[in-house]
Amino acid sequence: MTKVLILDADQQPLSPVRISHARTLLSQGKASVFQRYPFTIILKESFSQIKPEQLGFTLQLIAVSAIKNKTRIDMSPFSKRGNR
Repeated sequence: MTKVLILDADQQPLSPVRISHARTLLSQGKASVFQRYPFTIILKESFSQIKPEQLGFTLQLIAVSAIKNKTRIDMSPFSKRGNR
């Protein structure tokens, strides 16, 4: 999937967008071509954008269970590996 680089009105880089979204922004007049190679568009107005750090979540506990004859026989939690 090809992405288009995008800059805000202050020339700060934003997350790349799909070609179709970039085409929509260009046709609506909300952006203009900044550079042809690599193809980059720049927004004419400043828009707020959700930062990727705000979208994530972490799991703290993972549970495993075993079923035998339609009866749950084991349920034991394991802590997540890595950052504890």
